[in-house]
Parts: sequence; structure tokens; C-alpha cells
Amino acid sequence: MPHIAYCTDRHDLGDERQTALADHLAYIETILDRLAVAGPVTPTPGATTEASCFIYHTDDREEARQLLENDPYFKAGVYGEVVISFFTPAAGTWIGGKIW
Repeated sequence: MPHIAYCTDRHDLGDERQTALADHLAYIETILDRLAVAGPVTPTPGATTEASCFIYHTDDREEARQLLENDPYFKAGVYGEVVISFFTPAAGTWIGGKIW
């Protein structure tokens, strides 16, 4: 089962996100087979990014943490808070229906 990482940007974030963007995207391309989905989180479409969300294909929390910690955004100090949790995809079009 996958793990979800919800990473809230630091409140005092400067240009670290923009500076690390190209390296972050290049890294994401190297782990596409480990990702169910990933992307920026904004309060409204087109607004400034306030967090990132990653759903990793791994049963191992430590592997999910390592995937995140190898990300250039993490290394650049973009995130102020990180929560990694086990995630059970129970229903929806992404999983082709429901699990019950």
C-alpha cells in the first residue's frame, strides 16, 4: 500500500522553490515508477504554491522518507513541515472503483 507525504512550505520561504525547480522536476522524472501521483498544492487554481503532495508506491515508510529526502526541494529547505502517512486508496477513479 502507498504512503502519502504532505509537505507544507516554510512560512518564510524565499526563492528556494523556484531556484530548485529544475532539479526537482529532473528528480521526479527519475522516480516516476515510484509515484502514484505528485504535485503542488495551492489554495486556488493559479495561486502561489503552499505545499507539495506525493503518493509513493511503497509499503515501507522509510523508503517513502528516503524518496522525499532525496528530492531537491527537501534538500533546499523548501518544506517547513512534513507528514508521511500510510495511505489506503479505498475508492475513486484512480483505483478503478472501490475496494469493498
